[in-house]
Amino acid sequence: METLVVIVFVLGYLAITMEHTLKLDKLIPALLMMVFTWTIIAFGMDGFTGWFDSHAGKVLEGFTDMGHENRMSLLEGTLLHHFGKTAEILIFLIGAMAIVEMIDYFDGFSTIKGYIKTNSKRTLLWVVSILGFFLSSIIDNLTSTIVLITILRKLLPENESELRMWYAGFIIIAANAGGAWTPIGDVTTTMLWMGEKVTAVKLIEYLAIPSVLCLIVPLTVASFAPTFKGTFQAPAIDTSSRSPYSKLMFYLGLALIVFVPVFKTITHLPPYVGMMLSLSLLAIVAEILSNRQINLSNPVTAMEKPQDSHTGSPTLKALSKVEMPSILFFLGILMTVASMESLGLIFNFGNLVQQSINNELFIFILGASSAIIDNVPLVAASMGMFDMTQFPIDDHVWHFIAFAAGTGGSMLIIGSAAGVVAMGMEKISFFWYMKKIAFYALLGYVAGFGFMLLLHS
Repeated sequence: METLVVIVFVLGYLAITMEHTLKLDKLIPALLMMVFTWTIIAFGMDGFTGWFDSHAGKVLEGFTDMGHENRMSLLEGTLLHHFGKTAEILIFLIGAMAIVEMIDYFDGFSTIKGYIKTNSKRTLLWVVSILGFFLSSIIDNLTSTIVLITILRKLLPENESELRMWYAGFIIIAANAGGAWTPIGDVTTTMLWMGEKVTAVKLIEYLAIPSVLCLIVPLTVASFAPTFKGTFQAPAIDTSSRSPYSKLMFYLGLALIVFVPVFKTITHLPPYVGMMLSLSLLAIVAEILSNRQINLSNPVTAMEKPQDSHTGSPTLKALSKVEMPSILFFLGILMTVASMESLGLIFNFGNLVQQSINNELFIFILGASSAIIDNVPLVAASMGMFDMTQFPIDDHVWHFIAFAAGTGGSMLIIGSAAGVVAMGMEKISFFWYMKKIAFYALLGYVAGFGFMLLLHS
């Protein structure tokens, strides 16, 4: 039965990686994987010889002596445990996405345009990359990439399409590097933070410099490239339609997201509670600015009231634009990995790896493989590989995993959400990126990882 579970995972993951070839959204195989793996476990529960207690972080003793009813009760409790942990992450992400959409509702991201006041190609490279680095450390790398590429389109004329592709490539590197050093910057760091593998303070302390190096090294090398020599002429931009509250909502939204780790530190409540508080506070301000009745639960009443400049409640608009396919994809992936963890497959594989090769070398390879394989399941699996008694919270292994999984995906354009969205927006081909940008991404990855090795040696 264990073999059958692995086969289902492999086939499902192949379907996810071949999403564009099969023309099948990746959430479908992810959800099917989840259902099939847990169904197989339910039918074969009496035949398993071992069970991993995820709550205690060790193999369950006395499992072989359990009867059928006790085993099924254990399965139900395990499933509920994993679903609860997964739901915490998903609710957190929904809140973060809703805040980002609410900022966008008020055209808040147009504020970033004010920071770009240059016509030098080299200076523009540094400005957009640094903006991408810090923006993605607060909001997700996908959104920051969309925002900056949209701004680039307004700065560079249509006939500079290849130049925009170069900038987009470095925005990908910057967004992935920026998301790796904060607990709210990337799904994988959020998973490690909420899974109590790292704390916010130590994550920032140990990963800030490696993440900066991951960006600065390739930027420095690229500054001497012929592509970024000379100047450009930006077309005129119409700002008459911009919301008068764009700056307020931009800064307030980012501040409320940053407040989430502070709230957790003060109250010791799970991060999703703080995110719901931040969403509620921003929603109140948004509704007041829109001159609307404060109503989070009655869309009919909210939609009936006529508006001068906006149609519908900003809260409802933001919630309706949350990417539910991504949320369901994460649900399927995380629960599938949880099924293999419960059978002890991931834990046993982790023990085998630790006996065979150095942990740092394994994590380096894991990070490089995230350029091909989605980093969410890689991190989910790695969280079950290492025994918490041997690798406690804030052990250097978890920081290595956070950096490797967050930045390794930059080496191929399909290796991260930022890369995939840039691929679609700027029509960047897989081989163009591999030929032009992959080398710079590799330089940054090696520089950051090398610094961490020196730091922990």
